Amino acid sequence: MGTTATTSSHSTAFTLVGRALSYLNHVPYAALAIPLRFAIATVFWNSAMTKLANWETTISLFTDDYQVPLLPPVLAANMALTIELTTPVLLVFGLLTRVAALVLLGMVAVIEIFVYPQAWPTHIQWAAMLLVLLCRGAGDISLDRWLWRHFGTWSDAAC
Repeated sequence: MGTTATTSSHSTAFTLVGRALSYLNHVPYAALAIPLRFAIATVFWNSAMTKLANWETTISLFTDDYQVPLLPPVLAANMALTIELTTPVLLVFGLLTRVAALVLLGMVAVIEIFVYPQAWPTHIQWAAMLLVLLCRGAGDISLDRWLWRHFGTWSDAAC
């Protein structure tokens, strides 16, 4: 009797786990893409707001601490600010999502290699979110999807 009860409880547990996994496997990508887009957009938007809060400090950081190679500090600061102001907006609206993700991946690479190499645990999280968006797009709830439905010729592949 003990063996049958144990087998039955294992079977019930596996059935419950199987059902839960089945439900999780059927979560639409659009439901996953929205929080991804908002999460990574928030990271870079907050960085832009910090830069704008004290531009002199920002220039000082790019001059003394960041020292991105090949770019004058003021140009690098302006480029970073421009990227951090525009790409989050694009991601939130799901517009040019793959382009925005690619640009931000490039920025993450520069930050990781030249600015804060010791912060790789954070950067790999950002890169993972951006890679999902780059590879899968914005999802069904996005301007990308709407535009491709109305004007595109290969909508499923583009969004």
